[in-house]
Amino acid sequence: MTRNTVHLPQIKVPATYMRGGTSKGVFFNLTDLPLAAQVAGPARDSLLLRVIGSPDPYGKQTDGMGGATSSTSKTVIVASSTQPDHDVDYLFGQVAIDKAFVDWSGNCGNLSAAVGSFAISCGLVDSSRIPENGIAVVRIWQKNISKTIIAHVPITNGEVQETGDFELDGVTFPAAEVQVEFMDPADGEGAMFPTGNLIDDLIVPTDVVAAGVLKATMINAGIPTVFVNAQDLGYSGAELQEAINSDANALTMFETIRAYGAVQMGLISHIDEAAGRQHTPKVAIVAAPINYTSSSGKAIAKGDIDLNVRALSMGKLHHAMMGTAAVAIGTAAAIPGTLVSIAAGNVERESVLFGHPSGTLKVGAQAKRVDGQWKVNKAVMSRSARILMEGWVRVPSDTV
Repeated sequence: MTRNTVHLPQIKVPATYMRGGTSKGVFFNLTDLPLAAQVAGPARDSLLLRVIGSPDPYGKQTDGMGGATSSTSKTVIVASSTQPDHDVDYLFGQVAIDKAFVDWSGNCGNLSAAVGSFAISCGLVDSSRIPENGIAVVRIWQKNISKTIIAHVPITNGEVQETGDFELDGVTFPAAEVQVEFMDPADGEGAMFPTGNLIDDLIVPTDVVAAGVLKATMINAGIPTVFVNAQDLGYSGAELQEAINSDANALTMFETIRAYGAVQMGLISHIDEAAGRQHTPKVAIVAAPINYTSSSGKAIAKGDIDLNVRALSMGKLHHAMMGTAAVAIGTAAAIPGTLVSIAAGNVERESVLFGHPSGTLKVGAQAKRVDGQWKVNKAVMSRSARILMEGWVRVPSDTV
């Protein structure tokens, strides 16, 4: 028997594929989305999952725009700002690769560097704020975490300048430098250190560490992050991706640490909830400087860095460093007594240069105590951004 099946056509949605820092993702102007996806909910999630190509049991995202890594499975929605003294609202969605899940719980610091450029190119920034030549200061409201980000976007002849000679470890080609300021990066609703301590005893199962306890600095700045000493887990702190990502037991261990850290930070009430909150918190290992060779073959001398940091994102060791985790590193390094500061020599500092798998990164942050609580006005780093492709992305019309 022949069965007639009606297959609906695809729809096309205006979109821009951009690199920001060491990440890339699909950017949308909110008003270009189908009406059902212009508000938070299942229709929006369904659209973004299909755009990226998730869930993909093969782990490749072949049938979508994703690149099968946490750094390349990202989406951004930008709109004219609803906040006073801001130009645009920026919403970030981290798309799971093998699950039908979009995590809205945190920001992407790397893609933050591309938001200003995208907003200018889309006409979302008032022309009076864009110089003919110079730097356009774009005021961004980060909706996921309700924070302000300031992007300093270079402008040449009235257009965003993307080419330049600024080099960023983890990115192959040089580009124009975009300075990004993360204002008041600590959690606006709670303390920077949710437990009230610079170092905690993180209680974990004995199959993670024999003693069932790890020293940890748990901080909410940029993004909630759990820092532990590399040597406490048998690492040097100078590992590259393959050393950890090829070790299933290691990945399980780190996910366990992340889950127990999330509970102790008050982000979830039970470790079982961690699977539904993959984007936050991050977990990272820290160590004093040692010589190592980066993934590109570049020699990193211990005398050229303040410490080594390796961080995991969406269950895998990141190839460089997440921008938001870099904010957490810079903030924690500025506060003597944290594990990050101790690894960097435990001295007062206003910036830190750390080693990561792809090379090095410098982050500036100034910390001070106010009414017994640590405060950081802003964290600053330089990234770059570039449009890779623009036009329309297509999805089956029954997606939304």
